Amino acid sequence: MSEQHRQTLLPLPAISPRILIRGATVISMDDKVGNLPKGDILIDNGTITAVGLNLEAEGAEVIDAANMIAIPGMVDTHRHSWEGQLRRINSNAGSMEDYCNATHFSFAKYYRPRDIYVGNMITALSCIDAGITTVIDNSHNSRSAAHSDAAVEALLDAGIRAVHAAGAPVSGNWDTAHWEGNLARLQEKYFKGNPEGLVTLAMMAQLEPDQWASARELGIPIVTEFFGGAMAAELEDLHRRKLLGPDNIFNHCTCLPDKGWEILRDAGVRVNVCPRSDAHYGIEDGMYPWQAALHHGIRPGLSVDNETSYSGDMFMEMRVAFYLQRVVGASRRLSGHHHADAPTNAFRLLEAATIDGAACARLEQRIGSLTVGKQADIVLIRTNELNLYPVHNAIGTVVHAAERSNIDTVIIGGRIRKRDGVVLGLDQAKLRALIDESCTHLFNAAGYAPDLFAETFAPIHFA
Repeated sequence: MSEQHRQTLLPLPAISPRILIRGATVISMDDKVGNLPKGDILIDNGTITAVGLNLEAEGAEVIDAANMIAIPGMVDTHRHSWEGQLRRINSNAGSMEDYCNATHFSFAKYYRPRDIYVGNMITALSCIDAGITTVIDNSHNSRSAAHSDAAVEALLDAGIRAVHAAGAPVSGNWDTAHWEGNLARLQEKYFKGNPEGLVTLAMMAQLEPDQWASARELGIPIVTEFFGGAMAAELEDLHRRKLLGPDNIFNHCTCLPDKGWEILRDAGVRVNVCPRSDAHYGIEDGMYPWQAALHHGIRPGLSVDNETSYSGDMFMEMRVAFYLQRVVGASRRLSGHHHADAPTNAFRLLEAATIDGAACARLEQRIGSLTVGKQADIVLIRTNELNLYPVHNAIGTVVHAAERSNIDTVIIGGRIRKRDGVVLGLDQAKLRALIDESCTHLFNAAGYAPDLFAETFAPIHFA
């Protein structure tokens, strides 16, 4: 993408040197800080410097947060951001084959670098709008150096906190020559000397230790689509060879037997689960392995996975996770399993969406809670609106009732990205024009005729 294009689409506001959030109901996700019915949060140069009552801060920009709930920014630990312009193209998908038909085997091979930019940009901006301040970008369509650059630049331009996991495409022709040195090139071009920046680098790869070695030479994490029923047999050898560690981030982890969970726990592998994706696409048994992870001492993050079939917000992810866990437990008890899991609660799901998500992204020392010394990734939710007022339980309101339309303010690293319910600095008309042009190109290239009322996605180039 050209520098001129990048500058005119979304000029980011400056980081406010000092912000005082006053009078919010504070859900800190930090046991030492606790929760405050009415408290203040002070931010200096992007860092939380105080959380308490009646704080004073000379010269601060004051945000009146009366009738608002303050939570840490939510973390989506697994999103294929490049697919942003393919939203709901496959709403009734029932299998991984359906998903792949509507992405990898149809449109992915026709993506230009500008399409990658548009996909990542719309995903990142919609995350910010929904209170997701951090996303692990699973970018498995890095067809050339220019495609990889476009993906990173979109994340930088959007002002979101992200882990960009560059990965090889699944289908079609692509520039394989760039791949071997691509991660080192990206690190040198965008990340060298800035380890504390909003966007950091990772590798997306399957259980391929030879590829992992290059990521480890660079000191970056490795993201893997891991399906336990099909891939568990490979874990023991990897563990024996000490090739698993805290730099591994595993998505899905469905149907993994106890021995596999023990290996992941002992190796310190980070895990995220996908309540909607696993059920929607019938991945293995279709059930996200939340309870299995907890049984083995692993606290997973939550992830949206993609938007080709459903919405991209963490509120729905928490709710689906809540109800699936409860219905499975109730079914087991009804079937005579006396040791069925106790029902989960809203606070536990909010932990998964914030502090546990931060840990999955390997960012728990920087974000995930409203803790003094951490980066100021904060979401303010208006509670005086028709769908939320009155608030009798703050945590229940966030998890069970809040929507993206209730989000008043989003702060990422001390930069206000959404205020008064509006994402700042965004030329909506220009963004829509870019999206429309990208969709027209992709649909024409693939020979796809959109149908607003289609019940299924017809496969185009299945290979």
